[in-house]
Amino acid sequence: MMKIFIVGGSGFVGSHLARRLASDNHQITIGTRYAPAARRLALIRGVRVEQVDPYDLEDLTRALEGHDAVINLVGILNESGFGGGGFRRAHVKLVEKLVISCEAARVKRLLHMSALNAGRGESFYLKTRGEAEDLIIAAFENGQLTSTIFRPSTIFGPDDSFLNRFAGLLRLSPVLPLARPEAKFAPVYVGDVVEAFARSLQTDASQGQTYELCGSEVWALKELVEWVRDRLGLKRWVIGLPDTFGWLQGRAFDFVPGKPFSSDNFNSLKIDSVCTDNGFQALGIEPWGLSEKAPSWLGQSNRQIRYRRYRSAARRSTESPPRRDDD
Repeated sequence: MMKIFIVGGSGFVGSHLARRLASDNHQITIGTRYAPAARRLALIRGVRVEQVDPYDLEDLTRALEGHDAVINLVGILNESGFGGGGFRRAHVKLVEKLVISCEAARVKRLLHMSALNAGRGESFYLKTRGEAEDLIIAAFENGQLTSTIFRPSTIFGPDDSFLNRFAGLLRLSPVLPLARPEAKFAPVYVGDVVEAFARSLQTDASQGQTYELCGSEVWALKELVEWVRDRLGLKRWVIGLPDTFGWLQGRAFDFVPGKPFSSDNFNSLKIDSVCTDNGFQALGIEPWGLSEKAPSWLGQSNRQIRYRRYRSAARRSTESPPRRDDD
């Protein structure tokens, strides 16, 4: 049993990871800047929530004291401003603080969530992910930390902001234009990602390692969105944009509140998010594919929906008294 502190643990991956690690009887602390937003996680046995400012060295060091390991899940896909400052603050400055605080609190074990293609390409997102990795690797080589880095492709799950975002857009609009429609992904199931974290804590062999994490299927972006459309039973036109118009789309969305897409996202899509060496194998995990897992929450195809309606109607006509079809 370990005492583990998760930075950025109140989000999508963090909520799944907290449950997975608690099932191994670890004691989990979720560090967040706004504790009330993470109260649901405190209901999990073995999990507590602590409000902490990760950019305040004194506050962060105090919070880390007494823990055996730290997991950093902090990351943003878009910044509120321009020029990379937001990415650098979230990905680089925070890791700088974390390395210093780990040493001050005598925490030697650090697991870090990065991203596939970190340090490559033109996007600030990938550049700052790479800078953060460099800081962690340097700390490992200097003997400050025993670290493990994870580089997942796009993560999907029932409560993600990836498939659900496309599903929402498809429900709203009869036409969905896509930048970089042929960009490749190997979407990775959140359950497999958190299993990789859990297993890496069980072995010293993971120390100093960087694991690329990909699902078992490779998709082009347009193909994936069309698949989501079909699962939802919608009739929508998904249009792949040439790069000139895709870039313009990114520039236009740079000024939309919340930035559902951005020019930095466009730059990230220039590099396929596909593993060259899938780390799941080294960890003894056989990953799910998106088409195997996502249908359980995305919905059914039109044919399946019609079949289930027919079967339900047939049951109601033969059963007495009538009852709700729950299967």
